[in-house]
This record gives sequence, C-alpha cells and structure tokens, in this order.
Amino acid sequence: MSQASFDASIPVLTEVLKAEQTAESPPAAVPPPSAAAALEAAAVDGWTDAEWAVMEHRLSVRIMHQLQSRVDFVLEQRIKDSMAEVLSHALHDLTNEIRIGLHDTIEKIVSRAVTQELTHLQAQKK
Repeated sequence: MSQASFDASIPVLTEVLKAEQTAESPPAAVPPPSAAAALEAAAVDGWTDAEWAVMEHRLSVRIMHQLQSRVDFVLEQRIKDSMAEVLSHALHDLTNEIRIGLHDTIEKIVSRAVTQELTHLQAQKK
C-alpha cells in the first residue's frame, strides 16, 4: 500500500475537538497557551461516560461527513480524468477506423465508376 500525502483540507482530531467545543460555547477571549491547556483539562476532567460517548458519536459523525464529502470530490475528479483519457483514446481509434473505412469505400466507388465509364466509352466506339 502506498503512503498517501498529507491533505491539509482534512482536519485532525484536535481541530475537530476545538471546533466542537467552540460551537457549544460562546466565544471568549483567547487565554494564554498554558491557561488554555489547563482549561481544556478541567473541562473534560469531570465528564461522565455518557458525555464521552456523546462526544465520540458527534466526532465520528462530523469526521465521517467531512471524509465522505472529500472522498466524493476526489473520486469524481479521478473518474472525470480517467474518462476523459479513455474517451480521447476511443475517439482517436474510432476516427481512424472511420477514416480507413471511408477511404476504402471512396476508392471502390471511384474505381467502379471509372470502370463503368470506360466500358461505356468502349461500347460507343464499336
């Protein structure tokens, strides 16, 4: 399996958690980093199992939604790119086949017309 490159548009778990917490609480002044870490630790220290389960479920739903929309976009792009290449090759091959068939048909028609005309002219001379 090849290692995929990091996609900055997909949030990491800490970004999702922070977004989840800010969505639930009104905006406040940003505390210094050490105070923010202490506040985060204090906020989750007293959580019950039910609160953790709710957070896990909400995170799972949000991450799945974000991943699915990203996967849908990437899949659509790759299919479009692949189909464009396949259709280009098919169109090129079909054009060549039609060109060859048309040349053969025109050659046969012209050859038959010339033969008929020469036969007609020879019959008039006699």
